[in-house]
Amino acid sequence: MDDMIYNQKKIPKEQWRYGFRSSAATGCGWIAVYNALRLMNYRAEPEALIRYFEWQLPLIHGNAGTTIPGPALFFLQKGFPVKVIARRREFDEAVKRSDVSILFYRWRRKWKFGAHFVTVRWNGSEFVGYNTFTTSDSADHYGESLDGFLKKQKYFTPVLICIRDKRK
Repeated sequence: MDDMIYNQKKIPKEQWRYGFRSSAATGCGWIAVYNALRLMNYRAEPEALIRYFEWQLPLIHGNAGTTIPGPALFFLQKGFPVKVIARRREFDEAVKRSDVSILFYRWRRKWKFGAHFVTVRWNGSEFVGYNTFTTSDSADHYGESLDGFLKKQKYFTPVLICIRDKRK
């Protein structure tokens, strides 16, 4: 898909503002939803997604990013079957049974802490992620185990949102 967002850091600072900040800084939540919709061949408009998520937290308006349950609530409200999983050892099989998934995790680099949402799916031989790293220019290959990828990267407290296409 040529309209996927592979690297939010490449979004110009004034394009798709998320609250008072740029989507390049805090847009990973709406971007994960956008990428998930596109992977299921749904039309997705960044401006509409941003409005939805800004409205979800009226006082914060996306300035601190997207809430952990935000993407799951979006898909539930749109009629998609959704399952939320917090046990990492269940992630591999759950993603394989889903049409697309959104992974939330926290990271730490020395004194810096952060969190990130990525879109994930199984392509039949490996797990693939979208908008994973600040160096990404395409989908990222996670290998045969999502659990192994998370351990290797030292990401922690992950939550997986598994989504099924409502047309099926």
